[in-house]
Amino acid sequence: MTTTATDGIVPKFIQIHFLAAWPGALLNRDDAGLAKRLPFGTATRTRVSSQCLKRHWRMADDPRALHELAKRNGVEGVRSKQAIEREVSGPLRARFDKDMVDAVEEAFITKFYGKNAKDKQQRQALLFGRPELAWLASEAERLLAESASVAGVKAAADIWVKEQKNNLNQLRDQNLLAASLEAALFGRMVTSDTRANRDAAIHVAHAFTVHAMQAETDYFTVVDDLRDREQGDDAGAAGVFDTELTSGLYYGYVVVDVPLLVSNLTGCDRKNWTGDHDRALAAQVVEHLVHLVAEISPGAKKGSTAPYSRAELVLVEAGDRQPRTLANAFRDAIATDHDPEGSLGQRTAHAMAKHLADYDTLYETGEARRLTAMPDLALTGIANGPLRELATWAGSVVRDAAA
Repeated sequence: MTTTATDGIVPKFIQIHFLAAWPGALLNRDDAGLAKRLPFGTATRTRVSSQCLKRHWRMADDPRALHELAKRNGVEGVRSKQAIEREVSGPLRARFDKDMVDAVEEAFITKFYGKNAKDKQQRQALLFGRPELAWLASEAERLLAESASVAGVKAAADIWVKEQKNNLNQLRDQNLLAASLEAALFGRMVTSDTRANRDAAIHVAHAFTVHAMQAETDYFTVVDDLRDREQGDDAGAAGVFDTELTSGLYYGYVVVDVPLLVSNLTGCDRKNWTGDHDRALAAQVVEHLVHLVAEISPGAKKGSTAPYSRAELVLVEAGDRQPRTLANAFRDAIATDHDPEGSLGQRTAHAMAKHLADYDTLYETGEARRLTAMPDLALTGIANGPLRELATWAGSVVRDAAA
């Protein structure tokens, strides 16, 4: 296996693999309230969706939070069905005639949320950058200030919508990250302004247990503290409920498309990402992401399960070839029975190491690698150190890349 050297490699992709375990939790529920599942190979596994993982990594209250990084750079975003009412027209209602504001608001809502968007619940939750919302608010204020009547402002708003078919894209020409750091990382789709769409530079797979699903139905009661205990043994129960709990060791996989990340953050041509561009923010994003993947737990039912854990293994690879998951190392589910040859974690790490070695022999793609892992999960031949050093190395791969 290759280790840490990046000589001769232009790191177009950074791959992050992790193993993390949670006991007695309900990390991600389906529409029936049950743990999400994934049939894979020889068994059905417990699953945590990529949307769930990204949501927790994006919103984490953490020193390395992505939203705090965005705030420091003035490019945070807002994902909402009510962005126009809350952030654009709402603040103007104290200064302008209600009916005039209503006319502008309706035009803006129709523009971005569609003709049938009067019902807020039927709208798509759009991601707007703070710079975009500030610009839209200034445009709405201008239309109101330049009009003397409801009919006048309605006509002006309609003209504004027709003449500026690509409103957000025009703003992007002035302010590259107007769409927000989040859009640059995880992508955005705006059907009313397709040129303002962004492809995601960070790709996240659904995490799943390396072994067969382990689940139990937990029955619990809500106790009425004031009920008369003399009514019987269960007189204090105000209700009996049940929920599904699962335990498991999960494999997760994240890919960073480095050229696209640099392009989204600097505006350079994707093919020229190693040129003279400031890659400091891209490097920070990668460093923060490594920390978040390792340290931030997804999880529902926090009050009753405390689903807080950290990854026991994080492997980072940098390479110039198409990335590939190591999920197939677990296509045959890892047995959970006691094994004198090693723990579940050790057998999982061994399966990952063998699969990785087989790939190296077959394809010879030469990725550079580093690792942070518990001592019994360390992979032979790959430098193992603290998470801080791993994240710093991953960021330096982006910062120092040369053609």
